Amino acid sequence: MSKIGLGVVGVGTMGKHHAENVRYRIPEAQLVAVADADGDRARRVSSELEVAHYYDSPAGILERKDVQAVVIASPAKFHASHIQACARAGKDILCEKPMALTLEAADAALETVAEAGVILQIGHMRRYDPAYADAKRRIEAGEIGDPIIFKAVGRDPELPAPIYFQSGSNGMLFLDSTIHEFDLARWLMNDEIVEVQSFGTLRGFPELAQYGDLAAGVVNLRFARGGIGNAESFRQATYGYDVRTEIVGSRGTLCIGRMRKTPQLVLTQGGASHQVVEHFLARFAEAYLSELRDFVQTVQKRKIPGVTGQDGRRALAVALAAQRSYQESCPVAVPGDSGRVQKSAP
Repeated sequence: MSKIGLGVVGVGTMGKHHAENVRYRIPEAQLVAVADADGDRARRVSSELEVAHYYDSPAGILERKDVQAVVIASPAKFHASHIQACARAGKDILCEKPMALTLEAADAALETVAEAGVILQIGHMRRYDPAYADAKRRIEAGEIGDPIIFKAVGRDPELPAPIYFQSGSNGMLFLDSTIHEFDLARWLMNDEIVEVQSFGTLRGFPELAQYGDLAAGVVNLRFARGGIGNAESFRQATYGYDVRTEIVGSRGTLCIGRMRKTPQLVLTQGGASHQVVEHFLARFAEAYLSELRDFVQTVQKRKIPGVTGQDGRRALAVALAAQRSYQESCPVAVPGDSGRVQKSAP
């Protein structure tokens, strides 16, 4: 089977990592070109990865006949329009979360994808993490009985750089961070979130108010079949990158996640210590690689992706409902799927 020609749009921290995986770790794919609104950055990444072609917009990649699929890792504000541009060019798509910043934009993107008959996979990579994938298998096997409670913690070690907030190109906390927990909640509970109630704070970080963002948030969840849940997000834990999830079932409980970088524990007169995971690319390195491998295989075999566009839309709907709940200080029902999009995969 011939290699899949891939282009990467947006080569900041996340996009460059995807490009490196394609270039060095996925023999079934070939990195043909990269693009970034910062042309100098695109040139540097192209040179570092020894890729011949680079552009300062997606258009250059989309015009290439040797590119069959595109990884979108541009700022969230541009995801929906880039999905549409790729679909119209006949390219299969792996798009980082969130797939859009509004449901209207998400629906327009899904319609374009359906009309073009291309594949769209959304980058909720935690589903590909070995620990989470094993938890899913155990739940489906009935090991903990009927899932009843979902609990999640997502804490970053430090705030993003000021430009992240100043650019206006990224969603607020619930869309940028907690959306991972919302996708996991749907997937692990095998149920839809129908109502949310959110609480947020700027305590300790009042400067975020000017950007309409939060330092921390807690979202209570209600599921269609009676399950309940809670998801916490915090932007500056300081001690490390901390992602943990717990599923409480009728016959048992699963706890997923760890902070330890290595199994080593140091015991001295001063106390006990261990190294912590410092960055999301370290904690989920295997997940990102497995996600991209699965996408390449999906393109080769023309199968339904592991995380569909509708999955991306549903997680987005929960995140937007959580944002509204915080802003209006009340519970908010999560809207269902749009009836306008009939086709979920080629």
